[in-house]
Amino acid sequence: MNLDIRQLHHALFDLHGILHRPQPGLVLMREAGISLDRALFMLLARIERRGPIGIVELAELSGRDYTTVSRQVAKLESLGLASRRTDAVDRRIRGVVITPAGLAMTGEVDRVREKLLTAILATWSPGEMREFARLSRRLVDAIAGVEPSDQLGTQEPRHSSGAAARRATSGGRSIAKAKSLNLKSRRQETRPRR
Repeated sequence: MNLDIRQLHHALFDLHGILHRPQPGLVLMREAGISLDRALFMLLARIERRGPIGIVELAELSGRDYTTVSRQVAKLESLGLASRRTDAVDRRIRGVVITPAGLAMTGEVDRVREKLLTAILATWSPGEMREFARLSRRLVDAIAGVEPSDQLGTQEPRHSSGAAARRATSGGRSIAKAKSLNLKSRRQETRPRR
């Protein structure tokens, strides 16, 4: 394995482990004066950054089951931190959005996180921070845009987010819907006729 790739993998693996420890998240929330369950807060933060977002896409991004996320969104709604609204373009789609109370909560955690990161990165130059942010975003976008099997050339490229697929239209239908219809018609063409 390429040494640079191995070192990158190890660094990402270590970072993933650090970011998923419960203690830092709990400290951030405590410092921000928030008593919300950590899993609910993580979902609220995703809603704030990606909303309006559908439950299925939110579940996929969170790595959780659709029914679990649906229950958690209902809890956030009951707390007045999120709400569901009908999509303006496609009335069949209901997206989850953050409320002003939810935005205030995520904003307070962002303030505490910025203070913490400022201390951690105190020895970095502004240029190093900008370059790291740029390259990190580039890596995340590249990873989110394709499945590992796509890199091996075994599957078609796909959109990195359901929202992007819904926005890209083909004859009035979303690309995802068009592909679904195309697959159904192919199956029907290959079925033996009776």
